[in-house]
Amino acid sequence: MIEFEHIHHISLAVRDLEKAKRFYSDILKFREIERPAFNSKGVWYAIGDQQLHLLEHPTGETLRTRGVDTTDGHCAIWVKSYQQTIQWLESNHITYEARPNSIAGFAQIFILDLDHNIIEFAANYDS
Repeated sequence: MIEFEHIHHISLAVRDLEKAKRFYSDILKFREIERPAFNSKGVWYAIGDQQLHLLEHPTGETLRTRGVDTTDGHCAIWVKSYQQTIQWLESNHITYEARPNSIAGFAQIFILDLDHNIIEFAANYDS
């Protein structure tokens, strides 16, 4: 039997690492952490005790082209405040899909990064 402890990281493919870094670092304010000297281009971010890894995939063969489809793979990040997250996205002109009364039992906000990777921000609605 496998004994699970927690999610360590999620990796997303991006076409242009520098553009992706501007989005994740400058707009979303994710904290970059050291990445080993792999034979590929990428950047790692700390999100609480977990990590998000962006990997440049210049051919784009594994990348999505559609809008938000929550049945597609995505990473979900729990945030402290639903309302503050909405305000931040709006102030940075980021299109989002809000589901404040989701049947999931918590509020959900979905965005797309520059390469159409889906990011979910989840929170208690009253926060």
